[in-house]
Amino acid sequence: MNKLVSFFLLIIAMMLISCGETPKIDLIVHNARIYTVNENFDIVEAMAIDNGKIIAVGAENEIKNKYLANEYLDAQQMTIYPGFIDAHCHYFGYASLLQELDLTGTKSFDEILQKTKNYTKTNKQEWIIGRGWDQNDWKETNFPTKERLDKEFPTTPILLMRIDGHAALVNQKALDMAKINLKTIITGGVVEIKNGMLTGILIDNAIDEIKKYIPKKSKKDAINELLIAQQKLIEVGLTTIDEAGIDQEQIELIEQLHESNQLKLKIYAMISSTEELLNYYLKKGPYKTNRLSVCSFKFYADGALGSRGACLLQPYSDDNSNHGLILTDKSFLKKYASLLYQKGFQMNTHCIGDSANQLILSIYKEVLKTTNDKRWRIEHAQVIDSSQFEVFANYNIIPSVQPTHATSDMYWAINRLGNERIKMAYAYKKLMQQNGLIALGTDFPVEQINPMLTFYAATERKDTLGNPPNGFQKENALTRQEALKGMTIWAAMANFEEKEKGSLEVGKSADFVLLNQAILEVEPSAILHTKVLKTFINGENVYSNIQ
Repeated sequence: MNKLVSFFLLIIAMMLISCGETPKIDLIVHNARIYTVNENFDIVEAMAIDNGKIIAVGAENEIKNKYLANEYLDAQQMTIYPGFIDAHCHYFGYASLLQELDLTGTKSFDEILQKTKNYTKTNKQEWIIGRGWDQNDWKETNFPTKERLDKEFPTTPILLMRIDGHAALVNQKALDMAKINLKTIITGGVVEIKNGMLTGILIDNAIDEIKKYIPKKSKKDAINELLIAQQKLIEVGLTTIDEAGIDQEQIELIEQLHESNQLKLKIYAMISSTEELLNYYLKKGPYKTNRLSVCSFKFYADGALGSRGACLLQPYSDDNSNHGLILTDKSFLKKYASLLYQKGFQMNTHCIGDSANQLILSIYKEVLKTTNDKRWRIEHAQVIDSSQFEVFANYNIIPSVQPTHATSDMYWAINRLGNERIKMAYAYKKLMQQNGLIALGTDFPVEQINPMLTFYAATERKDTLGNPPNGFQKENALTRQEALKGMTIWAAMANFEEKEKGSLEVGKSADFVLLNQAILEVEPSAILHTKVLKTFINGENVYSNIQ
């Protein structure tokens, strides 16, 4: 009898030991080609996930023998990558545009006028708000004027933003509401006048005078817009986005949506650099939650190249009376650069022209003094004087660029810059080589949201039509591995988040995407046809287009 009891006790003990040796976890991903993007750029077969974190990566048998899971994902030998990070975008702007008049891709002002008329038939609102036109894509490349808007819409204020957000066409009703007239002078902005008349074109800070009069949308509408936009973003594999300039109310709305678990996307928020917001958040200090990072401020040095607001050291090649605009007073920039340094915030500054880049780099140099780990960023870094590249290396400044800007702008940028200056524009390889990293984004809604377009433009330096055949300034193309890092681990580093995301390693968040093809291996033209099959954030499957 005692032997029988001992036997059963031994069996129970063995079962308990066995259970202890085979923990039950949330998810095992297997039969995959997982690009970890770790230091060695290892490719593994499987990974184990529990409580939103990666707890093991390695060979399939090794993972399956070590763990039992509530769920198994058989990837069927398809490829998995870290969740994509858009290092510079405008989430709130994109969300709004989805509900507004979309003028992207319009080929003439006639088309804009017709779209505006069609829009008003189904959208009865106090204001007509639109965005997306680009006169550089038209046969007549001059800015449009407001006369036809005034005739068709004499009583409804209209604001039609250029695609870059740095120029706008408004009608007389909007000008009247904002009290803008021939005598109006706006620092850091232009109210265009031709033949003694207002044309309706406003550039940079002048646009803000109009925006003050646009009715504020309800919180319910704002939430609805953000959640619709979120769905589109996770469908293309984005798991973290860097929102380039938002205010306190918007940050608090993100926090509320995260707390209610409606918003799955992780947000790196750059705080807009108004004096009020600077004073508030400098006092509050940087902070992070599981899905939100508030540790940086977004400043504007100049405008955009397409609207000739980018500030250049020498005049525009196609407008020799114009150097562009500096949007923010130098003393303001210097004052707050010093305060940000003291309080531990990143300074992220929009710089397009070589003059703007030189100005901000000189301020960064003065404050940073030497090599450092402050990770201050230059957003866009679009046109750099040849003498300034080494400043990025000497002071560990991170370039945050948008590869599709190069392939969108290449048809007309040479007209703005000329044959010599264009060689120092969109120089992503040269910028990457300064510190061994570069952060990649899209600036959506200026460009499309799809990270595959970023990857293709960065590596091939071609637009979606395959032009130019040999690539635009191909010497500044990134390798595929570099481009992938720019959309994952390097972008995470630019956000001070490389210890928690950007690669698929033990201890990091289980943010990853399953793609239908290996983007590091397929023919270049096939990259544009890549599909996201699944998106995971913190181990949760937030999007799937396969069973």
